[in-house]
Amino acid sequence: MEGLDDKKKGSNLRWWILLTVIIGTFLGRLDQTIVNLALPKIINDFGISVTAAGWIATAYILANAVFVPIWGKLGDTIGRKKVYIIGFSIFIFGSVLAGLSWNLSSMIVFRVIQAIAGSADYPTAMAILAVTFKNGKERAQALGIWSSSFAAAAVFGPLLGGPLIDNFGWRSVFLINLPIGILGIIMAVRFINESRSEQKTTYFDWWGSLSLGGMLSMLVLVLDKGLTWGWFSTASLICYFLIIFLLWLFIRIEKNAKDPIVDLRFFKIPAFVNTLINNFIVFMGMIGGIFLIPIFAQTFLGYTATQSGYLFIPMAAALMLAAPIGGALTGRVQARYVIFASTLVAAIGIYFFSFLDPKSGALAIIIPLSVMAFGLGFGMAQRTNVIASVVNPNEIGIASSILALARNIAGAFGIAIFGTILTNRVYTNVMSINNFSVIRSTNPIDISKYVGLVELKAQVNAYNYVFLVASIIVFVGAFAVLFMKIKHERTDITVHVE
Repeated sequence: MEGLDDKKKGSNLRWWILLTVIIGTFLGRLDQTIVNLALPKIINDFGISVTAAGWIATAYILANAVFVPIWGKLGDTIGRKKVYIIGFSIFIFGSVLAGLSWNLSSMIVFRVIQAIAGSADYPTAMAILAVTFKNGKERAQALGIWSSSFAAAAVFGPLLGGPLIDNFGWRSVFLINLPIGILGIIMAVRFINESRSEQKTTYFDWWGSLSLGGMLSMLVLVLDKGLTWGWFSTASLICYFLIIFLLWLFIRIEKNAKDPIVDLRFFKIPAFVNTLINNFIVFMGMIGGIFLIPIFAQTFLGYTATQSGYLFIPMAAALMLAAPIGGALTGRVQARYVIFASTLVAAIGIYFFSFLDPKSGALAIIIPLSVMAFGLGFGMAQRTNVIASVVNPNEIGIASSILALARNIAGAFGIAIFGTILTNRVYTNVMSINNFSVIRSTNPIDISKYVGLVELKAQVNAYNYVFLVASIIVFVGAFAVLFMKIKHERTDITVHVE
């Protein structure tokens, strides 16, 4: 009886650990979405331009991307629970500082602190779950439930942020992290067991970290600012040169490093590479296309920001419903077929957006979002589980950080590429429509209406074209995983646990 009680307690503890890391992940992702709503108020309070305010988001993205692999390696080396709690604690501290910031410079500094600390969450949380849920099916289910918190945060950010800002001011979106964060830290201390790589090391790859960080900084910077600067401007060309040089330097360093920040042998594992490619393409197409939805809803359908946020609630429900289903398929259906099917469904959902027009109702957005999210959801657990299954257990943290890094960079690529496509397509459409149109009036009112109609048709067609391109990219990305083969998927992961 005592043995059964201990087993039951261990089973319950695993799910408490899952809830604990969900709180941390949800809070970190919530902060990324909720702050965008506060920017207009911050601009007014600080007396800054919209362009200057853009650095509040850019600085966060840069710092977050750079430090993900570093935290993943540190978690494997000095202990995942330790790194998780340190990162979470500094994130809460940075949130309070951001809530007390007095000008743009202080805000940017405090947002960088938040981003550096917040980037510890993904690699350590995934590694903690991978070593907590040792059974393959159970692990996939847990990873699926945890993954759904990403979408939940993206949806609830606008819904929670609006009332907070309206009733308590923009500083409340940062200060709200304090009570929730304290609860998350207490739960982490209480429930999470310490784990680390069994391979002891006294060396940390600082040169590899610096070269990787520099390369990622330049990459994210040019993706974020390239459309504003011009993709072939001097500033962009300098960034391209530095990206290539630092990538070459990073590879040289990692080949000779005693304990590299990124084990390049990962990229010799076909399942790892194929999953990474699929993950990159899916997120590039999804984020690159979906970031336009609120803009379309507010510009052409007359929705408010809050109403636009409501459109995403069914999407979150679909993703949270699909994620456990995908996890439950582990062991019953090969991972590559589940990921392939999920990616196809996501592509179909995005394709439905290509039929949007100014007469579309709410369902014309809600249904495609839900279809896309369901497809993404039931393949998400399989993607993370494949990564956890094919790498050495001692390197789960750094492997998961590469997966997170691919998602972040894919999102930045998608927004940059589709933003450029949209801008160029609008211009092309205006020229094309104008060439095949005739106005037989010299009345200024008629001419004004004509110009407005041409611009409207050009913009709507450009949005339709971007969604079509995004769906094709995701559709093509589905086929990357069909070539994936996992010779021996581990169902048990053995690590040093204290």
